[in-house]
Amino acid sequence: MYLETARLRLREFVEDDWPAVLAYQADPLYLRFYHLTEQTAAGARDFVQMFLDQQAEQPRTKFQLALELKEDGRLVGNCGIRINDPEQREANIGYELASPLWGQGLMTEAAREIVRFGFEELNTRRIWSWCVAANIGSARVLTKIGMRQEGCLREKELIKGEWHDHLLFAILDHEWRALQRPAVAQPAA
Repeated sequence: MYLETARLRLREFVEDDWPAVLAYQADPLYLRFYHLTEQTAAGARDFVQMFLDQQAEQPRTKFQLALELKEDGRLVGNCGIRINDPEQREANIGYELASPLWGQGLMTEAAREIVRFGFEELNTRRIWSWCVAANIGSARVLTKIGMRQEGCLREKELIKGEWHDHLLFAILDHEWRALQRPAVAQPAA
């Protein structure tokens, strides 16, 4: 599977991707909202292997793709969609990006493309996601791709000794389709 945006290639993981994954997952900024206090080579290998195993599942319900910068081919993160309930046509998205690239719109670009894939190619009806409330950048990505905040789960998760709220976001297929229509020009007065 392969998707593309203006600045990114979203492609299937391969076994040799683990060193690049380790490089961004070892960053203390990346680890801030994760239970891990450090990432190891074995952990990065297991992480990539999980995605390789998902590629082989039939029927496939999880599509977590490596993010490569078009300009230099560097793997800098991942973005994916997982079908939660095929009958209800519901899925959720998740993503990661190397911290030096935060704030450049790259994750918004990738997440927008993975949502398009979910609605157009997987025929989902509802796509949702969540983030730690203190992760303002992630909440901003979800809002920019058209999701609405649906709720807050207070003190949902204990991370490194601190309780964190989770924010819930979602977008419905008809809302997404409305966002894809070009704006109609208003006649001059």
